[in-house]
Amino acid sequence: MPFLDLGDHRVEYAWHGPRPADAPTLVFLHEGLGSIASWRDFPARLAEASGCGALVWSRRGYGGSDPAPRPWPVEFMHHEARAALPAVLDRLEVRAAVLVGHSDGASIALIHAGDAGATLRVRGLLLEAPHVFVEDVCIRQIERTTATYESGELRRSLSRVHADADTTFAAWSGVWLDPAFRAWNIVESLPRVAVPLLAIQGSDDPYGTLRQVETVAASGGGFVEVLVLSGCGHAPHRERPERTLASMAFFLRNEILGRS
Repeated sequence: MPFLDLGDHRVEYAWHGPRPADAPTLVFLHEGLGSIASWRDFPARLAEASGCGALVWSRRGYGGSDPAPRPWPVEFMHHEARAALPAVLDRLEVRAAVLVGHSDGASIALIHAGDAGATLRVRGLLLEAPHVFVEDVCIRQIERTTATYESGELRRSLSRVHADADTTFAAWSGVWLDPAFRAWNIVESLPRVAVPLLAIQGSDDPYGTLRQVETVAASGGGFVEVLVLSGCGHAPHRERPERTLASMAFFLRNEILGRS
């Protein structure tokens, strides 16, 4: 897998479909314990269904990318949105982007799209299970996950996709369980997100209630569509791949690419 040199660190990345000069680019932003591998074949399938290119990478500290300094700051998602993401897009000369974010990656997409000037390059957002504020249910789930991590299947599965799974897990859980993180909130960014946005969430998501996507719909500054998948948990693209793929492809064609 190729690596992208960003100066003081490298990140692994993959590309599917057309290059930026030939079509818009779907930019995939993984969840808090994710990597390139956690998307499985979904990026390639969405690229084929839409005619777009697809850029997927593991953020610093994930997958085979270089380690990230610890401890992670409370504002780590703001850093990803305002420094790391623009650096990757600039380095690969992405001209027109559709951000496809899951969980933490969806929050990063919202922060980035809410910044001044983002709409010059960002054409739309396709989000799964975004976090816009911290809920008790999320903290309790992370506490349960942390308590069972060492002896559970999660540790074994993460070890297959991260160079140092223990460090990745400790960094992610540590910042989310930091008492200072309880005040984290990006609702103020939402009115500045003026591009078309599809927000998908499972009705049985243990990491967040439907208040998250309801807040995105109520406060977003552009056209927002919400899809709630009954009986689905935190990862629609893995748990309901066909429905998620069809919904994203339809929204892409009709609300994002059709408006460009």
